Amino acid sequence: MCGIVGVASVLPMVHRPPLEAMRDAMRHRGPDDAGLHWSADGRVALAHRRLSIIDLSPLGHQPMADPSGELWIVFNGEIYNYRELKAELAGLGHRFRSASDTEVILEAYRRWGLECLSRLNGMFAFALYDAPARRLFLARDRAGEKPLFYSHAQGRLTFASELKAMMADGSLERRLDLASLDFYLAYGYVPHDRCILRGVHKLPQAHAMTYELETDRLSSWRYWRLPEPTGRAGASDEELSEELERLLADSVRMRLIADVPVGILLSGGLDSSLVTAAAAEVSSSPLKTFTVSFPGHGEYDEGPYARLVADYLGTEHVELVAEPATVELLPELARQYDEPIADHSMVPTYLVSKQIRTGATVALGGDGGDELFGGYPYYSWLGTIEKWRRRLPSWLRRLGGRMAGHVPMGLRGRNYLIGFSGDNAWGIAHANMHFDEAWRRKLLAPVLPEGIEDAEAPERFKAGLCRADRSLLANATAADFQSYLVDDILVKVDRASMLCSLEVRAPWLDHRIVELAFGRVPDRLRAGQAGRKVLPRTLGERMLPPNMDLRRKRGFMIPLARWLGGQWGGFIQDVLCNAEPRIFDRAAVEGLLAGQRRGLVNEHRLFALAMFELWRREYQVEV
Repeated sequence: MCGIVGVASVLPMVHRPPLEAMRDAMRHRGPDDAGLHWSADGRVALAHRRLSIIDLSPLGHQPMADPSGELWIVFNGEIYNYRELKAELAGLGHRFRSASDTEVILEAYRRWGLECLSRLNGMFAFALYDAPARRLFLARDRAGEKPLFYSHAQGRLTFASELKAMMADGSLERRLDLASLDFYLAYGYVPHDRCILRGVHKLPQAHAMTYELETDRLSSWRYWRLPEPTGRAGASDEELSEELERLLADSVRMRLIADVPVGILLSGGLDSSLVTAAAAEVSSSPLKTFTVSFPGHGEYDEGPYARLVADYLGTEHVELVAEPATVELLPELARQYDEPIADHSMVPTYLVSKQIRTGATVALGGDGGDELFGGYPYYSWLGTIEKWRRRLPSWLRRLGGRMAGHVPMGLRGRNYLIGFSGDNAWGIAHANMHFDEAWRRKLLAPVLPEGIEDAEAPERFKAGLCRADRSLLANATAADFQSYLVDDILVKVDRASMLCSLEVRAPWLDHRIVELAFGRVPDRLRAGQAGRKVLPRTLGERMLPPNMDLRRKRGFMIPLARWLGGQWGGFIQDVLCNAEPRIFDRAAVEGLLAGQRRGLVNEHRLFALAMFELWRREYQVEV
């Protein structure tokens, strides 16, 4: 895992941007080495921070060039099938100087050009400069595990793994993009190609981009898509189960390859437990597993469940006991997350990452299983909601939605009633929403007179991820794969682990498993009346302890509501009461705080507002 940054310009750069400072703003992503390359004509610069994982020798140094010196690359991530690709390329006459996967990308590009992306199995964000073509080629992996920000203005393209690297260039204006803030208030993250800062974008998952230096032309395209369900009778349930077991074992095997110690993030849930079981089958070395526990916090305490799996599989298990005093972490985490994020599980994710880093440099996790196989609770409700949507007339559902808008914020079920007022896609768009449109307008009243440029309602964006020819469950899981997974879960894991210089790998997100889940596994083996993650549970019955509750859904979480009754509550209230008054309406915020004191469920919304304000202060962002 590494950090990359660079700039390309139509004209030679007389006043060069501070590439060293921008690069070293991400030292946590790569404490082992640093590099910088300027092209001879002064039009392209690539810089890199290295966390040494594969080929620890100086031959893995980046920026890396091919033997001709005409191709240069900076790369963040891992190519898991690099050994197979290297053997194929060697058979075609390519010669290699190192044992690194970075060089394999260079040679794959020499052989296949832009089409090399279809050959890569991994998590990656890279920039490759083709000097003869005067072209910069950038790409991001299929699931979007590795980040890539960019800006394009005045004949120049700037890019980086983290937004803080771009902000280290004083010429970048630190002004809020209000439309992106609207998305953040809706969902707790900024999705797709949007960015919280004006003039900056993210390269979306499974996208590539070229920048032509001679014409200042920027072009992007999607090189991979989620497969559509076949709609035909295919393999039997047993055959699908066996194929999933085989693919998971191979995915884990590939992700255990490293020249540094490897551990496993074991939450005690089904996904991470199956990863651990697969690792126990394919690894010839003893396994190290890590978890974080909250003794005395009942359902939030993962310790006993993780120990059950660790004991059954015979791993060397380490358990971190967390304490509520971690409120001091919030400003630090707000600084680390380039855009504000409202997922409070960033705290235990960081704590367990910090613990793992004391004994390993790489960790395998269970992320992705919920989106692939229908693991979230609301997936089970979709069928029932759809039946009621068909039975009740649209005018009655619209009336219920309008009435729900007058229900106090924090009352459970409010957003579901609003979503129920429209079609299935509208309901999916409102699932797990923080603030509906009316409440966002109330909160943003101080800035709304200025208008929101290029405003696309968050609800319409997420509803637009659904398709009429998909089932309701397929639409819900596909929408989450393309929004919540990539812009919340994977961002949370990447930034928290990278703050500790730890690389986290996600075996469930191997594109072969993704294509199996979305393309060939029927809904009844994903989620429905029989429960959730039906197909993975068949693996659990064979591979995990017989007394393990395979239906239990829990990950690394904190008892936020309870903690808000103590030190966290006072801290968050202080942050919000002293927040920038030109952004959030003070009366609306005080109403949320008062509702929480009365027993309404607003803790997630208050945490979201506080993390935004902490982030804004850390980076001195203006309206």
